[in-house]
Amino acid sequence: MTEATDLAAAAAGAEPREGLRAVAALGRLLETLETLQVNHARAKGWSWQEIADELGVSKQAVHKKHAGRARSVSVPASGREM
Repeated sequence: MTEATDLAAAAAGAEPREGLRAVAALGRLLETLETLQVNHARAKGWSWQEIADELGVSKQAVHKKHAGRARSVSVPASGREM
């Protein structure tokens, strides 16, 4: 988690360019991790409603976002290049 911790620190820093780049990288990492976990949940038989409940969104929102995505997602070693 060092990379994510470093990105979070940069995102909270006083340098806008560095902070904004870190925020963007964290957003990409978050999207990748969400997709990974949704795929894990679906592979274990979770319903769209169960996933939506855990994410705090509607069933329709999570289905629309993830239903058409590929099932294989890997998390890059670097959150900066996703």
